[in-house]
Amino acid sequence: MAAVRDALDRIRALDPWLRAMLDVDGERALDAARHRDAVPGTGGALWGLPVVVKGRRGLRSEQTRRLVAAGAVPIGTTSTPLGPGHQTWGHTERGPTRNPWRGDLSPGGSSAGSAAAVAAGIAPLGTGSDGAGSVRIPAAWCGIFGFKPTTAVARRAGHTDPTGLAVPGPLTRDPALLSAWADAVLGPLARSPRCQSITWSPALGFADDLLDPEVVALAHRAVLRLADRAGLGWRTSSTNLRDPQQAWSVCRDREATEAARCAAAATRAHNAAALAALFRGVDVLATPTTPGPPHGHDGPGEHLSVALTWAFNLSGHPAATIPAGFTRAGAPVGLQLVTGHHTDAALLDLLEGCAPAEPAPPPHPDRP
Repeated sequence: MAAVRDALDRIRALDPWLRAMLDVDGERALDAARHRDAVPGTGGALWGLPVVVKGRRGLRSEQTRRLVAAGAVPIGTTSTPLGPGHQTWGHTERGPTRNPWRGDLSPGGSSAGSAAAVAAGIAPLGTGSDGAGSVRIPAAWCGIFGFKPTTAVARRAGHTDPTGLAVPGPLTRDPALLSAWADAVLGPLARSPRCQSITWSPALGFADDLLDPEVVALAHRAVLRLADRAGLGWRTSSTNLRDPQQAWSVCRDREATEAARCAAAATRAHNAAALAALFRGVDVLATPTTPGPPHGHDGPGEHLSVALTWAFNLSGHPAATIPAGFTRAGAPVGLQLVTGHHTDAALLDLLEGCAPAEPAPPPHPDRP
């Protein structure tokens, strides 16, 4: 129960500034924690673990139900965007959710509040969902880990989405908890050989004009460190995907024209073939998680934060983001790692060797 009580204390201390939480039911969380304490030794890594849940509807999700069955204790719901469009910030009645590292910046979205709360140290694990990068982007912008499983694996585990794009995913500072989440939410994963080779593609063949040089440099240094630590061999591979923007949009548009659907199908077929060929020769594809750094609370403008993530929602590949460092202005940057279909276990094994991320410092009076 101590872990849950500490998490509730951190909400009281940090969330007036952070604005990550929507609803907090401390008494219910403490009651659940007391129940966990009454049956010690029953659970694994999630037993009695405080968890924050994306959005009010997230409390009824299959993801949350399975985490609770594994012993986790939801302590509250977290902010998501308000209104239409692809927004990368969290809305609360108290104002927008702040990035815990830079209060004037967005924490990313749509799993905004979960990312901010985890990064600030409120809870060790947050739930999210990823239909275009909505776990990976906020995890990257808050300096933590995020994971999107293989779409087919999520479907087989009972997680469905009408568009075929969105899957549940975790956000955490401790990469070891990603495997615990997968065990609870996805069930047993197919074993696959460990990752032995890696390639780097900052633009994926189409996003050169969107790339921020500082973000690319930080992500590249991070992949060099990862390859050295994990003993990954470098491969030079051509990654020439087509821009997935139109194809992704058609998947969500019931009124798309036949011509648009045909064009989308051609893009998806091209990218599927290109990725299949790539993963026949290499185990891991690395990119920056986003083309640029976090934007302000006024929104992204013309900046397309999903440019490097949503291709893998369309293709269904497992993908993750790991902390890659900070810009000179103090904004977190992420490194995206993608592996072949149904190699989730190998990707999670690779991530487990990464050092846990430090929580963001508490707000200071002169922080925005």
